[in-house]
Order: sequence, then structure tokens, then C-alpha cells
Amino acid sequence: MTDLLLIRHATNDWVGHRLAGWTPDVHLNEQGRGQAAALAERLAVWPIEAIYSSPLERAVETAQPVAAVVNLPILLEDGIGEAHYGDWTGQSIAELAKAPEWLQVQFTPSLASFPNGEAMGAMQARAVATVERLRRQHPNGVVAIFSHADVIKAVAAYYVGLPFDLFQRLMIDPASVTWLRFTPHGPRLMRLNDTGASVHTPQ
Repeated sequence: MTDLLLIRHATNDWVGHRLAGWTPDVHLNEQGRGQAAALAERLAVWPIEAIYSSPLERAVETAQPVAAVVNLPILLEDGIGEAHYGDWTGQSIAELAKAPEWLQVQFTPSLASFPNGEAMGAMQARAVATVERLRRQHPNGVVAIFSHADVIKAVAAYYVGLPFDLFQRLMIDPASVTWLRFTPHGPRLMRLNDTGASVHTPQ
């Protein structure tokens, strides 16, 4: 039995404003560093045996406090890196949302490709292939994988049998943990988007 902890990177100044994609030197901000430290405290009790991360700085910086607590190296994996947004890289999300192509990304991602970038279906396929390889390398352990929102949503959708065109219905917050357990009877979603925060009734 393998437990995979799919962890989104913590907050940086681009989150919610611009598509960072594979832009270099996007680092955690003060809030993000606090989230990463809190995450390390939460995961300290887990018997993590390996840590894998997207090579992008914001993911590695989120992994570093966890790696220090559990005394493990961070192994970089391109296959769990962010989607390649092509011409959309670095652009304002508010402006992109006005484009007709944005609706396809939101509602029929299986048919969507980023201009001069990656097809969304290809992103899901390479992320799942990477996760499959990693879980088979650790058939009886706990593995932490630091990645990005769309990648984690795509992987979670695949393992729970959710059609890819509905994957945007899932929510993955910064520094959240999505826990997948692989049993002899198949995968089980144990937690989705767990930030450790209390849930309050809206006022």
C-alpha cells in the first residue's frame, strides 16, 4: 500500500494574478514561507520515505522545510512540473479570462491546448505517468510530491475516475495536501485540498 501526498506549492505574488508557468525565479512570499513552515509541522508525524518536487522554485521552496524536518533530499521531477502555458506564460489571469480559449480551458480542457504550449490532456498524461512511476518505486511507503494546482487536480481526477472535462470543479489551494492511498483494490482519495485550517460556517 502506497500513500501519496500531492502538495501544491505555497503562496507567491503571482498566485491568483498571473500565470507563472515555467517562469524562473518565482519565489514564495512572506505568507508562502509561513505556509511552508506550517506544512512542515503538519507533516512531521508522517513516515515520509521520499520527497519529489517540480523543479520550479516555488515548489522546491515549499518542499524544503518538510525535507529538513524528515531529513530527506528533494528529488526533482520535470513530469510533475507546471503546465507549459506557451504564449500565456506571465499574462494576467483577468485578461486571459476574456479570451474565448479560456472557456475551453475551463469547460472542455480535453480539447484545449495553450497557444505554442502544451495540450491539457498531454499535461495530465505526463503527470499521471510520472506519479505511476513514483508510486511503483515505493510500493509500501509514504511519498510527498510537491507540484502545482492544475497538475494535482488532473492527477486526482484521473485516479477517482472523474472525466477530465470536469477536473476544474476540484479546488487545490496553496500549501494544501491531497492524499491518495493505493490499495490492492485500487486508489482511494483520502483527503482533497487539506490545508489544516478549520472550516467555519459562512456568516
